[in-house]
Amino acid sequence: MTGRRQLAAVVGVIAIVAAAIAGGRILLGDELAPIGLGARAPGFEAVTLDSAPRMKSLADYRGNVLMINIWATWCAPCRIEMPSIQQLHDSYGSRGLKVVAVSIDDPGTEPQVRAFASQYNLTFEILHDPKSDISRKYQTTGYPETVIVGRDGIIRKKLLGATDWNSPQNRALIERLLAEKSD
Repeated sequence: MTGRRQLAAVVGVIAIVAAAIAGGRILLGDELAPIGLGARAPGFEAVTLDSAPRMKSLADYRGNVLMINIWATWCAPCRIEMPSIQQLHDSYGSRGLKVVAVSIDDPGTEPQVRAFASQYNLTFEILHDPKSDISRKYQTTGYPETVIVGRDGIIRKKLLGATDWNSPQNRALIERLLAEKSD
């Protein structure tokens, strides 16, 4: 094969791949768009695990600063960070911070998830997403993974792994976001 034919073959393959990617974006829409800082938070729905379970969606938290923590009862790092999430909720919940812990535990494990919440004295909202739909929409790569969404619905922080959410840096971020006006 001559150099020109090789070049034509490479250009042809690149064109086919580019067309496939463009076609996939048209068919799948936002599912291929990267979900990170500056992106609009994807919508979601999941059921609460409180005494009166009900369906909740992203729209239910509109106008608030939202912390979405995707976790599981079997996740050791999740256990480590839960107390600091509760402290953050205690400090800022009345000022407009909504904390939503999204359990990806298997179907039928609702009693274990409730027991976990009781053991850790968690008072923020816990949603159950056994099919990991929210995890897929937010393109998580491990657990725990936390997304902070501003009042405007834009992702302001996305963090994989356990952290001290009650740290001065994280508190400063939450205070700054709470001070912003909603749209």
